[in-house]
Amino acid sequence: ETGAAGGRWRCGRCEDGAVLRWCISGVLCASFLGLGMSIAVLGPTFPNLAANVGKNVSDMYYIFVGRSLGFLGGSVVGGVLFDCMNATLLLALSMLGTTAGLYVIPWCKESLLLTALMSVIGGSMGILDTGANVLILNTWGSESGPHLQALHFSFAAGAFLAPILAKMALGGSESEELAGAEKTNQSVLKSVPTASGASTTPAPKDHHDGDFLWSYIIIGTYILLVSIFLFALYSKRSSARDKGKGSAQKGRLAKYHWPLVGLLFVFFLFYVGAEVTYGSYVFTYATIFAEMTESEAAALNSVFWGAFAVCRGAAIFGAAFLSPATMIVISLACSTASSSALAFFAHYRALLWAGTAVYGASMATVFPSGISWIEQYTVIEGKSASLFVVGGALGEMCIPAVVGYLQGRFHHIPVLTYAALVTSIMTVLLFPVMHKLANVPQENDLKEVSDSETRKALLTNSRLTEDEEEEEDVREWNDADFEIIEMNDKLKNSVTDTSPRIPGHSPAEVSLQPHLDDVLGDSPVVAGGSPGRQNGNVDWEKSE
Repeated sequence: ETGAAGGRWRCGRCEDGAVLRWCISGVLCASFLGLGMSIAVLGPTFPNLAANVGKNVSDMYYIFVGRSLGFLGGSVVGGVLFDCMNATLLLALSMLGTTAGLYVIPWCKESLLLTALMSVIGGSMGILDTGANVLILNTWGSESGPHLQALHFSFAAGAFLAPILAKMALGGSESEELAGAEKTNQSVLKSVPTASGASTTPAPKDHHDGDFLWSYIIIGTYILLVSIFLFALYSKRSSARDKGKGSAQKGRLAKYHWPLVGLLFVFFLFYVGAEVTYGSYVFTYATIFAEMTESEAAALNSVFWGAFAVCRGAAIFGAAFLSPATMIVISLACSTASSSALAFFAHYRALLWAGTAVYGASMATVFPSGISWIEQYTVIEGKSASLFVVGGALGEMCIPAVVGYLQGRFHHIPVLTYAALVTSIMTVLLFPVMHKLANVPQENDLKEVSDSETRKALLTNSRLTEDEEEEEDVREWNDADFEIIEMNDKLKNSVTDTSPRIPGHSPAEVSLQPHLDDVLGDSPVVAGGSPGRQNGNVDWEKSE
């Protein structure tokens, strides 16, 4: 009965642990939904914020710079703090900081204060983006693939919902403005062209000035509820268990850990930069080079982001059956093929639509799959994860800037499609190098292999030595048997020649057996000798 009770207790404890892990994944996905909404809501409400601080839209670009710098700083600081304190507590605090910033922004009347608030929100977002990936890895380990895909799908869903929420709060303001701003939520330079284009647009009407704040309040309240759930998880001390699990994995640090992290940093820089660049400029490209109408260009932009979101959702289930490396290879192959079609055959409308859809789908799974992939080869902690996020953020800022600059210099060249092809080629070249570097065996592994081979060789030599000794013993016994047979023949001949004859008996019958008994003693009987010995005994008894 005691054993059965102990078994039930252990079973119940395992079930509680599984439920707790699923709760962690659910809360983190909810937090990323809020992260996507808080980033995306800035685009549709940007003119209202400008009117709130009494500035033109074209003069408000620096709030994007402040948010991006805060995001980079939060990623770096968060990476250090996650290795020093409870991960769940830090995430809860970062969500509270985001909530506070979202509550204050609608009432902010100073542009400098608004920039500072954006920097604070950006820092909180950077901490969340870094910490959620690390916490998923520590919670699920080798099973983290589908959960990472779900995490990043939640971000895409939040970015999709925020413009709809803003449109509802604004009471149906200009749909084209919202459609253009819907996809300007992921980079500074995404929103700057929109701002420049809107510089001559009159300020929003008075009846909209107070309506937009409800979108910030609703999103802030949602994030506040998520932070409460994170505090509840902290009270369960879940991250202590996660940290123990992560510490158990410290022994398998890759031989070239930091070079591998650095290469993945560059990989994410090109990947995220390519994703944001195409999503930012595809509308302009379609109207100028493909000669589409604005509605067609907007539809093409929606195809890109729609394929991106759908494929990221499908990847949640695909990650349960495919390895991260396989998903990355498929994504890179599709991105290279589609970007090649866009670069050289985009003048065919069908290929432009199909290439845009495939390119968007190929972008969906790379970031979460990359984190899952590297976790198989080395330990990912806060500092390493922060570098991945920083790499993506730098690519998000730098590559669109370079493409925009080159497009301004070379008006008649579709720089966007060629940039997509170049970044695809760079990622295709980087991944085999990373895979080769990740599979370099450590010195301990080489020593274990060497010791194993040495033991195998010793065992083989030992078996050979034993076999040789057995063969040598067999040869010695055979030689001894032949010597005995030869002595037997010689003695027989000698007795026959020298013994006196006894009437009625042959000399061999009289004297052979005593001599053989004296010579052989208790030696083993050999083939052919037994009959003679038995006959000798019989004759000897007769002579007596």
